[in-house]
Amino acid sequence: MPEPLFNRIAVIGLGLIGGSFAAAARKNGLAASIVAGSRSARTLEQGIALGVVDEGSQDLAEAVKGADLVFVSTPVSAMGKVLSALKPGLSRTAIITDGGSVKGNVITAARESLGEHVSRFVPGHPIAGKEKSGVGAADADLYRDHRVILTPTEATDPAATARVRAIWTAMGAEVLQMAPDYHDQVLAETSHLPHLLAFSLVDTLARQGDSTEIFRYAAGGFRDFTRIASSDPLMWHDIFRENKAALLQSLDLFSDGISRFRQAVSDDDSDALMGIMTRANSARAHFLAMNERTSYTRAHHSGDDTTMTDSTTHSASHSKHANPTFVVTPGGRLTGRVRVPGDKSMSHRSIMLGSLAEGVTRVEGFLEGEDALATLQAFRDMGVVIEGPHNGQVTIHGVGLLGLKAPGKPLYMGNSGTSMRLLTGLLAGQAFDVELTGDASLSKRPMERVARPLRDMGAQITTGNEGRPPVRIRGGQPLKGIHYDLPMASAQVKSAVLLGGLYAEGETSVTEPAPTRDHTERMLGGFGYDVRRDGATSALTGGGTLTACKLEVPADISSAAFFLVGASIAEGSELTLPHVGINPTRTGVIDILKLMGADIRLENQRDAGGEPVADIVVKSAPLKGIDIPEELVPLAIDEFPAIFIAAACAEGDTILRGAEELRVKESDRIQVMADGLAALGVDHEVFEDGIRISGGPFAGGEIQSHGDHRIAMSFAMASLRASGPITINDCANVATSFPGFAQLAAHAGLNLEVK
Repeated sequence: MPEPLFNRIAVIGLGLIGGSFAAAARKNGLAASIVAGSRSARTLEQGIALGVVDEGSQDLAEAVKGADLVFVSTPVSAMGKVLSALKPGLSRTAIITDGGSVKGNVITAARESLGEHVSRFVPGHPIAGKEKSGVGAADADLYRDHRVILTPTEATDPAATARVRAIWTAMGAEVLQMAPDYHDQVLAETSHLPHLLAFSLVDTLARQGDSTEIFRYAAGGFRDFTRIASSDPLMWHDIFRENKAALLQSLDLFSDGISRFRQAVSDDDSDALMGIMTRANSARAHFLAMNERTSYTRAHHSGDDTTMTDSTTHSASHSKHANPTFVVTPGGRLTGRVRVPGDKSMSHRSIMLGSLAEGVTRVEGFLEGEDALATLQAFRDMGVVIEGPHNGQVTIHGVGLLGLKAPGKPLYMGNSGTSMRLLTGLLAGQAFDVELTGDASLSKRPMERVARPLRDMGAQITTGNEGRPPVRIRGGQPLKGIHYDLPMASAQVKSAVLLGGLYAEGETSVTEPAPTRDHTERMLGGFGYDVRRDGATSALTGGGTLTACKLEVPADISSAAFFLVGASIAEGSELTLPHVGINPTRTGVIDILKLMGADIRLENQRDAGGEPVADIVVKSAPLKGIDIPEELVPLAIDEFPAIFIAAACAEGDTILRGAEELRVKESDRIQVMADGLAALGVDHEVFEDGIRISGGPFAGGEIQSHGDHRIAMSFAMASLRASGPITINDCANVATSFPGFAQLAAHAGLNLEVK
């Protein structure tokens, strides 16, 4: 049995929150003894009888004597008196933390009551609860898979914060940290305001002449919206008073929103109504996705979340797959017919160009993954009305090249480098200022490669440290066309310059050192914009018009690549992948696998919206190592993680050179793949611009994907030839490009389980 984190814990206030804290500490062996402090002798007796605490005292100073951790779970309005009462019993090194939902007044009370001991005070707020209250409802698992927010001040000892973080983590909670005033603002908007609105609506209707008639005909929406009006009025009376300033600010924002909605209804403004509702619909789906830690689209189409209220707020239950781990057992084969999601590159561009077109664009086959949805949300935030996505169908009400509006906040690109880089080009010529941000992974990726040529055109763009996000663009800058020779083969940089050229005076042209995907050029043509291509150079003239059209997005060859490799290496496999895009700038993975001996053929080749597509049939075949031709590297840059797995299963050595670009993807894909191959016992040698992989038998092992979706999916396919199970950690970002991958792969024959 490991040593407990604390010798003695004192819980002050033995209700649901405090009682559950004590129960969790006991269940997880986090304290040698647990004592409670409460003004109610009956509550103390009940807590001891239930085994939640060992002993208790109505004298709060007596209760905390000898405790090295004190958890205060009392109403915020009483916090000052409680802290003053317990202070005389505190030991010099005791840490105090709390569970109050309003931090500003709690911190003020702590400063006034604790004196020099305030450095040992770590303000906190667990976001969890149940319908029932009191110590009888105490639940040792209440905080598991829920969030706890810590709001330490400048005076708080970092060592004390670390120990409080450790105990919440040991209870199974996800611990976040933010500034106290920001916490109060966020809670006012997401918890306190909804409760106020629910109380207000029910009260307003109840005050009408015959409220029983109104309530008799109220439907489920009324019941669901007003459920939280059943919360304890005394408790919420205190919360509304304690968080008065932030709540009033949130209420003003809501009032402004209601005024806009009222005006749209009054004016019969269809576009304004659709804009408000589609943005709200999308934002709620995004909230559910973040809360469930799953794909945006899965949350969008799932049933409503289950919400619980406690003495502080309400929260949605987390998915059991907070950050999923893939566990893949050896063997199996891939068979049947598998339709992979729509092409991500084209999905991004369909939203961008459809938004800037004149008229209504309808898109079929849109990829409902996190990356493409980040692009969609950005344009909603800039005033574009977008209906859907619904089963891959999106309707975009274009606003024209000059119709975008300034967003009210930075545009969040999530994990999508394509979104950020292409939008940097599109937004360089807008009249408004804008900032582009992203998640931790995207925030490490280079953006100067895009900013530099756009500055040459006249754009004012600044980037963060070392040329990384955030990207800030100053609006109202006149752009002039340039000719740009790409220093590296990059479709994203090429596209950003060409999209900036839509707003530039004169001609903008780009010459690339090697062929890259040309979806931007093709799709601009589909929207009626003239793009001239001469060998390695693409050019356009600014000031034209995009005309709405109908687009059909083919299945993504990058997503198909995992199945091409899996079926090639697993004996007895035969798989058909229908309607896959085979744009010649994207088929490097097919060319490389064929050079290695793969049995791949293209059937039913046809044209879909200006893009070539085909049904791809792949059968298992013995593979051999090759020197990968450097001219194919740009044409397979996103598919190399999967190709590395094919190389590990091939006879002899496979050598890749000229692939420095892999080091600045979602992860350093050369090194991360090398680390994973090492974990499986695959012989390899890493170069600055590539890798040598020696094929042969390999074992199972544990893989760190570093949040890179392609790393995770590639090693899942490696299990088809491994001699032992492969565990792949940190797989949440698979949803960015391939929602439903685990289910689809398992259906095809992969022995994959999501933990």
